[in-house]
Amino acid sequence: MRTRREVLGDAHVDRAVARTTDFTSDFQDLITRYAWGEIWSRPGLDRKTRSCITLTAMVAGGHHDELAMHVRAALRNGLTRDEIKEVLLQTAIYCGVPAANSAFAVAQRVLSDLDGTE
Repeated sequence: MRTRREVLGDAHVDRAVARTTDFTSDFQDLITRYAWGEIWSRPGLDRKTRSCITLTAMVAGGHHDELAMHVRAALRNGLTRDEIKEVLLQTAIYCGVPAANSAFAVAQRVLSDLDGTE
C-alpha cells in the first residue's frame, strides 16, 4: 500500500479504499498486491520510466480515467510537463493520432485542474 500511496497520493487511495465493497474488495486486494506490491515495487525500472510506460498503455487502451490518474502520478514520480508531452507525442506514432489527441485533451484537463485554470 505504501507504493500505491506514494505513486497515486493519499487522497486517491483513501477514496478507492472508501469505495471498496464486498463485491470489489477482492479486486482492490489484487491490484494492491500485484500492481503496487509486485510490479511498481520492483527495482528493475525507476518510477519515471514506469510512469512513461503506464501513460503509453493507458493511451493505447483508451483508458481515459486511468490516464488522468496516471498523469497526476507521473508528475508525482518526477516527470515534467514537457516529458509527459513527449510521451504523448510518441503515442501519436505508435498508438494513433486520434488516441493521442484524446490523451492530450485528458492531460490538458488534469494540468489545468492542477493549475486552477481552464
